[in-house]
Amino acid sequence: MNDKNLLGPWVRRFLLEYLVGERNLARNTQASYRDTLTLLLPFASKCAGIAIDRMTVEDISPAIVRQFLDHLERDRQCTGVTRNQRLGTIHSLARFIGMRSPVHLSWCTEVRLVPFKKTDKTLITYLEKAEMDELLRQPDRNTVLGLRDHVLLLFLYNSGARADEVARLTIDHLHLDNPPSVRILGKGNKIRMCPLWPMMIPLLSNLTAGRSADQVVFLGRANKPMTRFGIHRLVTRYAEMASEKVPSMLAKRISPHNIRHTTAVHMLRGGVDINTIRAWLGHVSLDTTNIYAEVDLEMKAKALASVDVSGIPVKPLQKHALPSLMTFLRGI
Repeated sequence: MNDKNLLGPWVRRFLLEYLVGERNLARNTQASYRDTLTLLLPFASKCAGIAIDRMTVEDISPAIVRQFLDHLERDRQCTGVTRNQRLGTIHSLARFIGMRSPVHLSWCTEVRLVPFKKTDKTLITYLEKAEMDELLRQPDRNTVLGLRDHVLLLFLYNSGARADEVARLTIDHLHLDNPPSVRILGKGNKIRMCPLWPMMIPLLSNLTAGRSADQVVFLGRANKPMTRFGIHRLVTRYAEMASEKVPSMLAKRISPHNIRHTTAVHMLRGGVDINTIRAWLGHVSLDTTNIYAEVDLEMKAKALASVDVSGIPVKPLQKHALPSLMTFLRGI
């Protein structure tokens, strides 16, 4: 059998040579591509009745790909978004092989013709100010872990950082002089600076006191770095506690990313322009940031209250809301 036809060497080159060596994609992106192939290869091997190490490129046929996508939605209960994400990885693998092996161009074209599925656009959820305040009140600040949890929730709200970014944050990235700020390493190894509230200075100083600069800021029970999964569990646990006092939180799926949305919406309400929020959150495109203007009902209500039924403005928008709304409208 011609080694050019064996699938294994191509997969290895795709994961190591292309994703890491050529594209230098973020670790989480690499893991997502790897996980897709971890699911696809055993499934294709079973369907084709061929051992994984003997599979050829053509064994990943368009029919097998379609069966795999149906398996994701039917058996694994994946959403359409996840299904499309997995298909994107398969398309990328096919393109990688096709560009380097002309004999596989026909196969590459057929696989890449497997279409993405149209999915419904879901609105993001965020916490109102009263809900966020209740969430921040849940940790018991009289205990060491409770104080750490309180600082962690405040940091998520202040910075709008992703859970993975917070988990990897080291002490030397904190600048607690006046004015305080934090250097965050985000997606694609992009670095952004985020101002911190003055109240964060003593909290973070006490949390990191006596530790070396290369240690992570947030440690777990065993003094080992917290993971993004641990941060997610922490947020969901306190959200469940807070929902007992604020029932409106029961209908919301609260996670670290939900707090990130909350930060953006509250900044927008405070008059911060869209472009500043984009830089604050580390978005590549303004299109991503504009979704916060779409979901903010409070600002929509203010805009509605400023016009009469004939559409003629009768009351000007508040000064702090006008720049943000006009920036959003210019981006349409």
